[in-house]
Amino acid sequence: MKCFQYTLWDMTRRLFRKAIPIKKELIISTLASLVGNLAQMGLVGFGALLLLGQSVVLAIIGMVSSALAIVICRYLEGVISHAGAYRLLSSMRVDLFSKIDALAPSRLLDREKGDILNIAVSDIETVEFFFAHTIGPMLTVILLPCLTLGIAFCYDPLFALCLVPIYLFVGVLFPLLAIRAGRQIGMTYRERLGKLKSLVLESVYGLKDIQIFGYGQKRMAIIDEKTQQINQAAHGLTLHRQIVQAAPTFFVYLARILIMLVASYLVSQGKSPLQGTVVLSLIVMASLSSTQSLTTVVSSLLETYGAAERLFLIEDAEPAIKEDPLAKDCGPIESIRFEDVSFQYASDRAKVLDHFSLQITQGERLGIMGESGMGKSTILHLLLHFYEPDRGCILINGLPLSKISMNSLRQRLLLVSQETFLCNDTIAHNIALGKPEATLKKIQIAAQKAGIHDWIMTLEKGYETSLGEMASRLSGGERQRLGIARALLMEPDVLIMDEPTSSLDVFHEMELLGTLDQLGEKMTVIIVSHRPSTLTHCDRIVQLKDGKQQKTSKKQVSLL
Repeated sequence: MKCFQYTLWDMTRRLFRKAIPIKKELIISTLASLVGNLAQMGLVGFGALLLLGQSVVLAIIGMVSSALAIVICRYLEGVISHAGAYRLLSSMRVDLFSKIDALAPSRLLDREKGDILNIAVSDIETVEFFFAHTIGPMLTVILLPCLTLGIAFCYDPLFALCLVPIYLFVGVLFPLLAIRAGRQIGMTYRERLGKLKSLVLESVYGLKDIQIFGYGQKRMAIIDEKTQQINQAAHGLTLHRQIVQAAPTFFVYLARILIMLVASYLVSQGKSPLQGTVVLSLIVMASLSSTQSLTTVVSSLLETYGAAERLFLIEDAEPAIKEDPLAKDCGPIESIRFEDVSFQYASDRAKVLDHFSLQITQGERLGIMGESGMGKSTILHLLLHFYEPDRGCILINGLPLSKISMNSLRQRLLLVSQETFLCNDTIAHNIALGKPEATLKKIQIAAQKAGIHDWIMTLEKGYETSLGEMASRLSGGERQRLGIARALLMEPDVLIMDEPTSSLDVFHEMELLGTLDQLGEKMTVIIVSHRPSTLTHCDRIVQLKDGKQQKTSKKQVSLL
């Protein structure tokens, strides 16, 4: 049995709080739902009058008016509730992206990209059911029985007494039991669906390698296995849904039989007139339809609560780094200092960095090399304040990183990673991702420095070429140079490059390294690479071993 992070009451209350921005739409749609159900009861009541030959003209007018009210209210309920729900979902997606941005990258390393994408798109879409299809019916099921019981009690208390247990069971007790019993099924289904979508997304991205290495059949077998697991969960949902819909139906029909028995008793005993008793009986029986419709809502809420819990787990996650409210801009970066820094990832037993110290001055070209796992990328992640050191501190211009605002740090230190993300947009807009106001001239200068301008000009549309049409055909080197151009356009104080030439040939590597020499004396460049040739233009080279700095000269590097 899964231990859920949130109770049903907490989740329901939290979903209601999220609905506050669309409370006007929800009030209108709930009123429309209530009036529509009252009109449905009125249609039956006026029909009973017509059959009994009582107030024929009034009965016909009432039936026509009730039918029009049902149509209009159903339309208003659906349109207004969905309009509000979709407006709310758009803001929820923006809020979720802001939260993911705050958590990345340290708190999301153990989450699959496809699963996060599934939460941001599919799970939020599933939560929409609560706002568009649940709140209105839920409030209607509360208000309508209260109104019906009031009418029945005024006519005869016996009518109300036979209805109370039915309303309590079908409208309150059974839905709560059904949700509790099926919550695990809904959560399992959403989790398995997220894993399948993540697997499919990875398969699409890695399709070339899958084909090259003949892994297609094995991959299909894995996808088929995940699909079967989803089918099992879906089968459980279907069984639960049928039980939830069938069981209350029995009690609703039982209630209708009970109402007829009570009505027959009242008439036979002469306690109530025949006409009034028949009309009231049919009206009360019609009111049970709205109560029974709650079962459909309950069966769909299983997925909704499962999706909501996955969403709330992301929203409630604490960032690895919390920004100090008094954090400020550090100003142009003139010095960087690591003082006795030690760091260990939560999943690792050994320290990645152990009493590491390093001084970097403005305008320096620093190279960092070492075998895989020696802490090269960790130094960059700590410097970018993705993590806090376990021991020691990192100072920029004499200020601890914790005292420097994240926005200031991101503007003044830029990382060019091995993988370059490209949007489905033009080349110009991709280069200007961090500086959308940049002119085409500045974009071209950045591209020239990165050695990609000449290639761009060979394209028919040049900088207006859409990467959505050709991103899959770009080589690794072309992608990497676009990423470098994007960074150079920002003109940072410190340019950090993680394996910048891993996808470049020797010619373009030398071209890029030559560009780095022309960036100006004030720009500090930190290059992490396992290729000695990439570090030959550096003023100083630091070699890492077992999380510690080893003294290495440029001459030693050139001999590697």
